Amino acid sequence: MNPLHSSIPVSGLLLGLLLAASAAHAQAIGEVDTVFKLFGPDHKIVVEAFDDPKVKGVTCYVSRAKTGGIKGGLGLAEDKSDASIECRQVGAVSFMGDPLRQQEVVFTERTSLVFKKLQVVRMVDKARNTLVYLSYSDRVIEGSPDNSITAVTLPTGLAIPMR
Repeated sequence: MNPLHSSIPVSGLLLGLLLAASAAHAQAIGEVDTVFKLFGPDHKIVVEAFDDPKVKGVTCYVSRAKTGGIKGGLGLAEDKSDASIECRQVGAVSFMGDPLRQQEVVFTERTSLVFKKLQVVRMVDKARNTLVYLSYSDRVIEGSPDNSITAVTLPTGLAIPMR
């Protein structure tokens, strides 16, 4: 096999790049140490915020475990699947770009070197005029049932544009 050729199909790589480009980027809010590590950073819980890329005025806050130690410091550790999410209306709500899909990934963050990531999916509850956000961890082979959910009820009279 030619070492210059990857085992990842080009179409899969392009899809991954497109998803990464369309997902929101997190801003670090703060962190707390949970376990002291003599070598490398401590284990900690980090809190990050991201704005929904298609819904102006909605921000989500995610707290998650971050593994420290030597492997964590080198970016080789696999973080635990525990995460929590809370989304809030932080300003006037408006919709940007294309109409919303019924269900769409709005945030993703790598939690291991290659195979595991934290994802946030936005779901639309049109009957209640509410946006529902689900955070969970997935892995190529086996994901985790650990998840967290939050909902943002939109003002009466503000219709959610749907595909």
